[in-house]
Amino acid sequence: MYLDFSQMTPSEIYFAMTQTIVPRPIAWVLSENVDGSLNLAPFSYFNAVNSDPPLISLSVGSKPDGSHKDTRANILQRKRFVVHIAHTEMLEALNASAKILPAGESEIDMLDLEMSPFEGFDLPRLKDCRVALACELHAEVPLGKETYSLLLGKISALYVDNTIASMSDKGRLTVDATALQPLARLGAGEYMLFGEKIELKSPV
Repeated sequence: MYLDFSQMTPSEIYFAMTQTIVPRPIAWVLSENVDGSLNLAPFSYFNAVNSDPPLISLSVGSKPDGSHKDTRANILQRKRFVVHIAHTEMLEALNASAKILPAGESEIDMLDLEMSPFEGFDLPRLKDCRVALACELHAEVPLGKETYSLLLGKISALYVDNTIASMSDKGRLTVDATALQPLARLGAGEYMLFGEKIELKSPV
């Protein structure tokens, strides 16, 4: 099968990309609404892009009515947010948090999620997530006709649950991916759970 993107609609291209660029890590993003309440939403156009400075990328689209998603508006206005890496047991809550809620309603309250302070950061983190990244807006890159916006976040701090983390003899963080059990996104309504881990020595 051959698909010519120049002959396809943006919607058709979206489904083609999300069906084939798999698996994708999921950023479960917490941000602050204008009234001080907390917003929580998942995004799978997300990844690490640089280490010096430490940057992650997050591509955020628009609501069905064309207005900015709350996550995008919140990050642009208040400049800070928390990215969580959700694990298997949190799949139902993560999926439910994608629902568009009326203004003033929080996914945190809807899902009855517990928060914990994020040491040295203004925003809290989800208590039950094993990995959280405290981020500050580094740059915004409008994409296309501004339907999407590429947000670059600078990581100022990292939380890793002690049950999945250790330090190597060289002083490097080592995370047990099997214990982390991170979720990944496939196409349509499909997710992928963590599977077999294979270790290979670097050829360099």
